[in-house]
Amino acid sequence: MQLIVDPALLRRNQLFSILSDAEMEAILGFARLRRVQADERIFAKGDPGDSLYVILRGRVAVQTESQEAKLMLLNILDAGAVFGEIAMLDGGERTATVVAQEPVELLRIDRRDFMPFLSGHADLCIRLMGVLCQRVRWTSAIIEDTVFLNVTRRLAKRILILARDFGRRTEKGVRIAAFMSQEDLANMLGVSREIVNKTLKSFQASGAITYRNGYIVVQDESFLEQVSR
Repeated sequence: MQLIVDPALLRRNQLFSILSDAEMEAILGFARLRRVQADERIFAKGDPGDSLYVILRGRVAVQTESQEAKLMLLNILDAGAVFGEIAMLDGGERTATVVAQEPVELLRIDRRDFMPFLSGHADLCIRLMGVLCQRVRWTSAIIEDTVFLNVTRRLAKRILILARDFGRRTEKGVRIAAFMSQEDLANMLGVSREIVNKTLKSFQASGAITYRNGYIVVQDESFLEQVSR
């Protein structure tokens, strides 16, 4: 029986926004549902890239870990986001670990079903290349920020990205709905929690943000934009 999924949710992601209605229906015909509990690992770095996932409900953390057990939080994704597509397409190992931050409902699309479908849709392959190129550009931008920007600029830029992705406008400013501990922010930037704590305090002193109980409210976006340049 075919899954009943809101196409509008899937089309939030560029990978699915390029699909025709017929292509979307065909893919949903072999997709499967997977439910994951909070703190459960969906897959680990080094696992076989046998599927991609679409988040239908909930939020996940994409992270990697060095041989010295140093954690880096690469991204946080919520409903409508797709992950695992690159390893699924080339059949290689997973390049990161994905963990559920809360109960999550996922749409799973297996490589063994998707690749035969893709081979029969040459025009979709061309459209898919554009999507993957954007992913490469995003990765390159992250690397450039890490190499060329200091912590203050990188944290300001990261807060603006979080506000764009998870922001809810309120009377006090843009409240980032995702819980972000100082440890999470430090892992995103690859720096110590102490440095993040000091930088957050400077942003608060400038009136750019408030930070309480793990939640950030952006009060002066223009200040952060100026700092991030």
